[in-house]
Amino acid sequence: MNKRNRIKNQKGFTLIEILVVVAIIALLAGIIVPKIMGRQEEAQRTKAAADIRNIQTALDLYKLDNGFYPSTEQGLEALVKKPETGRIPERWKEGGYLNKAPKDPWGKPYVYLSPGTHGDYDLLSYGADGELGGEGKGADIESWNL
Repeated sequence: MNKRNRIKNQKGFTLIEILVVVAIIALLAGIIVPKIMGRQEEAQRTKAAADIRNIQTALDLYKLDNGFYPSTEQGLEALVKKPETGRIPERWKEGGYLNKAPKDPWGKPYVYLSPGTHGDYDLLSYGADGELGGEGKGADIESWNL
């Protein structure tokens, strides 16, 4: 009888345990697969372009709420925390437009200029070489060229 009760009480894996294992496998695959496939640089450039598009969306929401884009001095930090200098937004969204000021895949902050030379603002990453300009893997990723 005791053996039968133990068999009935065994339940297998919970949904949470399965999801944790799947998440760990996905995380490892996301880190390892690009390196194995030799496409890490391409993946970083794709991520930078996606980040720039997300920042552009946040900037557009900021302008929609306040009627103007943050200044160069206020920078992308104005999307995270209400600016206290320069032109103060009156209808800044509580909680911000981004959780944190993002860094590019190479660990450097995105460059934001407002007003920009290519529109209301310029937003870019200097790429793998971390310097303005460049070609190939070192080429800049620019908002106006996406």
